[in-house]
Amino acid sequence: MTSVVASAALLLAACGGDGGSGGAGADGKIELTIGTFGEFGYDELYAEYERLNPDIKIVPHTTGQGGPYHQALFTKLGAGSGLDDVMAVEEGHMSDVLAKSSRFNDLSEIGPADVSGDRWLDWKFEGGKDKEGKLIGYGTDIGPLAMCYRKDLFEAAGLPSDPEQVKPLFETWDAYFEAGDRFVRNSDGAAWFDSASQIFNAMQNQLEVGYFDRDDTLVVESNPEIKQNWDQVTAAVKRGQSAGLVAFSNEWNSGFKNSAFATKTCPGWMLGVIEEQAGPEHAGKWAVTDAFPGGGGNWGGSYLTVPTQSDHPEEAAALAAWLTAPEQQIKAFKAKGVFPSTVEALDSPELLAATSDYFGGAKTGELFAAQARKVEHAQYKGPGDGKIQENASSPALQAVEQGKTPEAGWQQFVDAAKQIAR
Repeated sequence: MTSVVASAALLLAACGGDGGSGGAGADGKIELTIGTFGEFGYDELYAEYERLNPDIKIVPHTTGQGGPYHQALFTKLGAGSGLDDVMAVEEGHMSDVLAKSSRFNDLSEIGPADVSGDRWLDWKFEGGKDKEGKLIGYGTDIGPLAMCYRKDLFEAAGLPSDPEQVKPLFETWDAYFEAGDRFVRNSDGAAWFDSASQIFNAMQNQLEVGYFDRDDTLVVESNPEIKQNWDQVTAAVKRGQSAGLVAFSNEWNSGFKNSAFATKTCPGWMLGVIEEQAGPEHAGKWAVTDAFPGGGGNWGGSYLTVPTQSDHPEEAAALAAWLTAPEQQIKAFKAKGVFPSTVEALDSPELLAATSDYFGGAKTGELFAAQARKVEHAQYKGPGDGKIQENASSPALQAVEQGKTPEAGWQQFVDAAKQIAR
């Protein structure tokens, strides 16, 4: 932390302690705005950074939902004004930012000199660069995948409930859906999983490329793996395995309390969601295991970028570098459970010792750190990848859950993806 703060101080000194060429507030401080969505765990860190850098005043702008946030981001990007000095970007939308990399600063040029790619896991660092190698984003959190499940519902359906014993059920996607059939036959009304789109998205994130190949050509129809995933998930829907809930809707939130489903794809950030939505009455009933069909992967996480619209790019880069340093990532993890992406943080005894009473004392820090290291590369996502997930695949899967045939749902998915990719 000391080296990053020192670098930030040097940058501030180089620009003039009184605010340099303009943009200083009435008190002479440089005002830096930062845009985030959801929860990054930064609230207390802002105050700490201001104490360490008395010439800086941070003005945070936080949006609750990622969808509206990113829509506004790209609208302001197109307009050429209105963006904050530091803008967070979720990994599903990072491809659209990288496609417009000329409108963002190269952090390898304007950021603190002592910040290098060695700070992050290789795949996280690579995900912040455009095709020419320009570094657009400093990595924040990640979402290494594990599987969460309800022990009591498993036991009631005659399935094993110990985290070690359930691993064979989650070894492959075939095994997962076969276990789902057993569960549905013997359960008292609960579904196997919450949402078809949540399962499909996890499967999709395990592929080498997303909905586009590296030439940014749409591959929804031409990549047989995408269709295979679709067929598996929709077949499970038709066999009664899905609760048919829309993720993050009020009904989905209530589903945790009402024991509507028995398993949940669990990136690291999902543990806090489950605890909040399921409530104290279900403490100890949920468990988490490092077994995940297909070997795991990553789902979620973000980057901090500095648009060229910023009047204080060096100061903004220094702030972004400090917020994503290992020490701050650990603090954010402790505050809100956002899982670190830096190598040093993943090796931290403080992280590795983290447990969850809610999940039966599971060693969650150690578990998710190991899952993160299993990810070998960042999935390539072309421009529009996140929009296809939100506006093509998810609505089409919801339509199948509501009675549309898998074949008709697939055509809906393909047609919508083509419209987005135009």
